[in-house]
Amino acid sequence: MTEPHDIDVLVAGGGPTGSTLAADLLRRGLRVRVVDKAPHAFEGSRAKGVQPRTQEVLEDLGVLQEAHAEGGPYPLAGIHLGPVTAPWKMQQRNKPTPDVPYPNILLLPQHRTDAILHRLLQRLGLTIEYGVALEDFTQDTDGVTATLSTGERVRSKYLVGADGGASAVRAATGLGFVGDTDESDKTLIIDCTIDGLSRDRWHMWPRASAGACPLPHSGQFQVMIRLKPGETPNLDHAALADQFYALTGVKLRDITWTSAFRPNVRLVEHYRVGRVFLAGDAAHVHTPAGAQGLNTGVQDVYNLGWKLGQAIAGAPDSLLDSYESERLPIAAGVLGKSSELYQSLSKHRVAGLKRGDEERQLSLSYRGGPLAPADAPATKTLRVGDRAPDAPCTAPGTSRLFEVFQGPHFTVLAFGPNATEALPNLTWPAGGAVLRRYAVRGGRGIDSDYITDATGQLTSIYGVAGDTLILIRPDGYIGGIITTDWSASFTTAVKEFTPR
Repeated sequence: MTEPHDIDVLVAGGGPTGSTLAADLLRRGLRVRVVDKAPHAFEGSRAKGVQPRTQEVLEDLGVLQEAHAEGGPYPLAGIHLGPVTAPWKMQQRNKPTPDVPYPNILLLPQHRTDAILHRLLQRLGLTIEYGVALEDFTQDTDGVTATLSTGERVRSKYLVGADGGASAVRAATGLGFVGDTDESDKTLIIDCTIDGLSRDRWHMWPRASAGACPLPHSGQFQVMIRLKPGETPNLDHAALADQFYALTGVKLRDITWTSAFRPNVRLVEHYRVGRVFLAGDAAHVHTPAGAQGLNTGVQDVYNLGWKLGQAIAGAPDSLLDSYESERLPIAAGVLGKSSELYQSLSKHRVAGLKRGDEERQLSLSYRGGPLAPADAPATKTLRVGDRAPDAPCTAPGTSRLFEVFQGPHFTVLAFGPNATEALPNLTWPAGGAVLRRYAVRGGRGIDSDYITDATGQLTSIYGVAGDTLILIRPDGYIGGIITTDWSASFTTAVKEFTPR
C-alpha cells in the first residue's frame, strides 16, 4: 500500500523559476510547498533583464503592473574611450503593437523580481520555507518521498528542482550536466553607489572590461568587472573600490552585494526522471549576455505548470513528457545565442552589445513537437505551437485578447458561423482546467456571448480566412487549429492534454 500524499508538488528553490511555478500551481488549486536552502531571499541585482515574453507571463499572473512600477527601460550605453564618451543604442526601442503589447526588455533587479513573486505567493497563501534544504528523495510509481534538512519527510505526487546551477535535485537524479565551465574566466558583479556618474547611461569601459548599469528607482549601479585570465577575485569592499578606480578613474562606495561568476554553459541530459522535473538553472546555465537565463527558467515552468495540473487531474502521462520535448530544444538554442553574444563581448566587439528580436523570446515556437504536429492545419499567420498573439477586441470587462486569456484556463475562439454553431457542442471533461468558449464577430457593441472584433485586427492578426476554431493553451500557445469536422477534430486535438 502506498503512502498518502501530503501535497501535490514539492518545489525546491524559491527564486524566480520556483516562485513562478508555485504561483501557477496554486491558482490551479493544487497543494504546494516551496523549500530553499538559503537563509533568506536573494538580495542582489544579478539577472536584471525581463524579456517581453516573460512580461506577458507576469501579466497572466497579475503582477506586471508591479514589475513595471519597480523597473524601467534600459538606458543607452555610454562607451568610454579615453576622455571621450560615445553614446550607443544597445537595442532598438520598439513601440507597442496590437499583437505585441510589451516589445522592450524591462530593467528590473533580480531581488525585486523575487520580491514581487513572493508577495504574490503570500497573497495565494504560501510562504517560502527558507533555511530548509532538500537532502534526499526516493520515488515510486505513485509519488516522491523527500527528506528535508529539518528531518521532515514529505510525500508529494511530483518534485520539481528549481534549485539553481548546483541543483541538489539534479545531482540526486544522476543526470549529466553537459557543457563547459571556463575556470580561467571570472567576472565580478557589485551592487553599489557611484558618485558623479550619470544615471542616464549604461557606462562601459571596453578596454578595462568594466561596466556600470544604473538600477532603476535607486541610487545604485550594478558594476561588472571582467578579470584577467588567472586573476584571483578579491571581494573585500575596499579592494573592489580600489580595483574599479584603477580601471576607470571612477570611485564606488556603499557596496551591498557582490558575486564572482564564471561563464558556465551547460544543459542537462533530460528534464524529467519519472516524477521528478528540472527547471531553470537546474536544467540549463547561461553566460550573462543577452538576459536569457532567468527568462528561460520562468518560461520553463510556465510550460510545466499547466501540464502538472492536467496530469494530476487525469490527463495522460505523455503530456508530462512533452515538457522536455518542448523546452529542451528551446534552452539549447538560447544557450547558443547567449554564448555567441558573450564571445563577441570577450573580444571587445561593439556588435556584442547589440540586442535584437531573437533575445525577446517572442518568436519561440513548439512547432513540430508532440503537441504541435507539423502537418496540423494552419492559418495565414499562425501554426499550432506558436505564441498566441494579443489583439484588440471588445468583450465584457476587457478590450484586449490577453485579458480574455488571463488565468489557468484553456480558451477556444470560433470564427465564422459554422464554427460558432459548433462551439457549444465541443466535448470537454469536467476535471482539470476549464475551457472558455468565445465566438468572434464583427460589428460593434458588447455581448456576453461574443468577442467583438470591431476593427478586424483580431481576425487579421490571427490570419483567419474562413470558419475556424483556434484553441489556446493555458501558457498562451496555440494548441489547435480546426477548420472542418468540428467536434471530432477538436476531440482529437485535445486528447493529449485533457483528462480521460
